[in-house]
Amino acid sequence: MPAAVLRTYVVSLRRRPDRRLWFSGRLPRGLSVTFTSDWDGLFDGQQITREALEQAGVGLFPWPVPSDNPWWNRPLKTGEIGCTLAHLACWRHAHATGAEPYVLVLEDDAVLPPDFLDELAAALELLAAPHSFDLLYLGRFPLESSRRVLPGIVSPGYSHCTFAYLLTRGAIPALLDSRLEQAVIPIDEFLPAMYLDHPRVDVRARFSRRLRAVALEPPLVHQRPKEEAGSDTELSRSVTW
Repeated sequence: MPAAVLRTYVVSLRRRPDRRLWFSGRLPRGLSVTFTSDWDGLFDGQQITREALEQAGVGLFPWPVPSDNPWWNRPLKTGEIGCTLAHLACWRHAHATGAEPYVLVLEDDAVLPPDFLDELAAALELLAAPHSFDLLYLGRFPLESSRRVLPGIVSPGYSHCTFAYLLTRGAIPALLDSRLEQAVIPIDEFLPAMYLDHPRVDVRARFSRRLRAVALEPPLVHQRPKEEAGSDTELSRSVTW
């Protein structure tokens, strides 16, 4: 796949050079990336406070609700907020710069196969019109069943994990128009809300579906085990303000 086709971002933290080093050593040849750890911003949960968010004009969605779902009945974590803001910064940067038709967003615990670019190019060729899309999951954790669309490609149900996905350039304005910064939720929950009716009524009322999503099945990209890479979101502080 020609480098000119992709604008690639990697979500990483400045205080985790170990993860950046691990990821950099496994980048496929020819894939040039921009790391969020090179930017200033509220991406690290350890630096996030109510005052810092207010100063940046960031609002939080009232997240905890009574539920059997353990991800919904607890407060947001500062690491989740930072992760969402890092993804948002990637979309904003892509919108303001470059003209590549595709925007690839990875997290620094994504495991790419050696033939990643060739496999991605083959998938995009298969997805050519009339099988158009806005969002392509390269890896995810499915929480609902999916519907087969093409060989190796499905229409995803409700899914978690955002360690590897591809956006068309046309999808970026739709994401930014949602004004996520005014009502931040975990990025794992936001992306599904963009392509289906979110199972939480309050989330669905705030974020309406805007994108057409597909997913590679089996996934092209996997995620490092948490016990190996750690988790800077789950181990962060809960929001108590």
